[in-house]
Amino acid sequence: MAAYKKLVFIVALFLALAIGSEANEQVQVTFCRMTKEGLNACAPSVSGLNPLPPSALCCSALSIADFQCLCFVKNYSNLLTSYGIDPNLAMQLPAKCNLRQTVHC
Repeated sequence: MAAYKKLVFIVALFLALAIGSEANEQVQVTFCRMTKEGLNACAPSVSGLNPLPPSALCCSALSIADFQCLCFVKNYSNLLTSYGIDPNLAMQLPAKCNLRQTVHC
């Protein structure tokens, strides 16, 4: 139950920041320490039948991501799949980007 409440809080906070940023374009919205631009850059690598290799921008954004947060979202919600993100492809990105950290969710 505590995990569910934390997830609801994270999603609500993200949505509130996203809505607020529409009024003020200078606000930098992040999700698990990834910016909107970083998430968008990684999108072609985590969706579809023929995902593209991650771009340099995607890998740069991923290098500062909070993997514990991303694992929490992956393990306790269908948020990723609801946005067309394949969690299995997403988990392959750190290796494809040659990042030193390993991800075990």
